[in-house]
Amino acid sequence: MGAKEYVKHLNLKKPTVVNLFEQYLPPTISSPSPTKTEICDVIIKNAGYWRDTTLDLIPSRLELSNTLKNPTGKERKLAKALSKISDQYDLILIDCAPTESILTEAAYHASRYALVPVKPEFLATIGLPLLANSVVEFKAENSDHALDICGIVFNHSSSYSDGPETTTSVKEVKDDAAKHGWHIYDTHVRYSRSYAKASREGTPIGSTTYVRDNVPKQFALFAQEFFDSVGIA
Repeated sequence: MGAKEYVKHLNLKKPTVVNLFEQYLPPTISSPSPTKTEICDVIIKNAGYWRDTTLDLIPSRLELSNTLKNPTGKERKLAKALSKISDQYDLILIDCAPTESILTEAAYHASRYALVPVKPEFLATIGLPLLANSVVEFKAENSDHALDICGIVFNHSSSYSDGPETTTSVKEVKDDAAKHGWHIYDTHVRYSRSYAKASREGTPIGSTTYVRDNVPKQFALFAQEFFDSVGIA
């Protein structure tokens, strides 16, 4: 959306994924009564930067954290909402924090695969088994649901930060992945200042000012790897 359009969206009190969990829009000055929210009300159509884009978006907002205060009965609401429109899309991506919560559980219920980004440093790598264990526990409690880790991608490393710590962390993750049969993607998605600039400038990462050639290339390489791993041609 770009930073300005996103702020405008919030200021206009337009619905976000929060309203899918709460299943209503609160009263406003123009609409003094609460109104029921459907997923079609929340989707922003054609949100991609490029012409003739087919990318749609469901935005979030900080108030999503309030959902954690009363999580009862909310873990399947996202899956139920997406089931109404899933046949309209080739791929639906759900972005959420890796810490176990009602939000990750909701994402599990709505997903076939979990993609795990790992920053190659000690604190991040010790959290990987915890995340993997949460997937195992989910599958044990929901035996009819097929959920698998499609792969692990190393990110946020850079040629400037590579050193003994990065090398050791990468090896530890690879050793752990080999024990559990987890796929490791070959492409490392390295940190770039273009990430922040893309939002400020309202452009794709590969079109930001002074972007290096390797930035769009690494995303293209990883995207193809990811598509192959989940069976998308």
